[in-house]
Amino acid sequence: MSGIYIHIPFCKQACHYCDFHFSTSMKRKEEMVLALAKEIQMRKSESQDEIVETIYFGGGTPSVLTIKEIQFLIDEVFNNFKVAENPEITIEANPDDLSDIRITELANTRINRLSIGIQSFFEDDLKMMNRAHNSAEAKKSLEIATRYFDNISIDLIYGMPGMSNEKWKANIETALSFGIPHISSYALTVEPKTALKKLIQAGKIAEPKDDVAQEHFQILVDTLQENGFIHYELSNFGKENYFSKNNSAYWLGKKYIGIGPSAHSYDGVSRSWNIANNVLYLKSLEENKLPSEKEILTQTDRYNEYIMTGLRTIWGISLERIQKEFGEKYLNYLLKQSEKFFLDDLLSVENEVLKTTKKGKFLADGIASDLFMLGDD
Repeated sequence: MSGIYIHIPFCKQACHYCDFHFSTSMKRKEEMVLALAKEIQMRKSESQDEIVETIYFGGGTPSVLTIKEIQFLIDEVFNNFKVAENPEITIEANPDDLSDIRITELANTRINRLSIGIQSFFEDDLKMMNRAHNSAEAKKSLEIATRYFDNISIDLIYGMPGMSNEKWKANIETALSFGIPHISSYALTVEPKTALKKLIQAGKIAEPKDDVAQEHFQILVDTLQENGFIHYELSNFGKENYFSKNNSAYWLGKKYIGIGPSAHSYDGVSRSWNIANNVLYLKSLEENKLPSEKEILTQTDRYNEYIMTGLRTIWGISLERIQKEFGEKYLNYLLKQSEKFFLDDLLSVENEVLKTTKKGKFLADGIASDLFMLGDD
């Protein structure tokens, strides 16, 4: 096993672009923490004596938990699973939660990696996204965090309506000025049923443009590579020895257990996911039931997942692995489907590994969908 993901389904307020599962009501937070601990206990048999290498608090906004609650959940993992000697333990946090006192408290727990949701250092962007923090809090949180933590990642969003190339460069330069060793960056996407979708439909916010996002992406790639970052996954850049071990495990197909409402798990042959409803999740745990559904992956499912994750990373798609795990039929199909992308200089093969070219990186997800095998095996 690689890791345990713990979903904290609470936020102070709803960001306009977010479609993750969360509640802005904190009324049942204490009850939820106890339920998360109970799920950890109930699922210890799934580890099969394997070593947990990473623990990741995601959400939602995990930094709304008290230090005592965070320590309690970490202790539950250690009490019920075999944990590596020096596991990577990450907590996602919003800048407005990271006061000097809070960061000091976090530094005195087992947490050794912070993932801070900056998104932008500009006030108008933060207001447009309905973020809970402001620009001053974003900078202050990094100023303090870098005193106590070496392993810090920040999130930045590009391709926002009205964001010029110069403004985007300024965002990147501000991040670099704090000496952050890892940056995750995503294009602003308009998900169904979000406030952003409704604001665009009402004409209050302009629709994000793909060509702007692609230009911002190339600026990001070039600037970070010039500053010693390795572009190891489509949306992730890390200095040497600072790649996210938790996320890398997902992309490399390692096993993980997801705890909490809406959390997903993977055991190598099947996926399962918990119900995305806080009330029903709590009710199930109260009745000693795991509120999850399960899907056994077909050979085609596993092939498609490997194509999707492999193409997004520097590790690419091993043609040897395709032949060994899936057989000649899948290998021949992959190579045939790749032909047009070779001609357009979007894909290349080196040392029997299929990867996107520099030109093809931004289009990785679209290319992957063209390489998928359709239908069940």
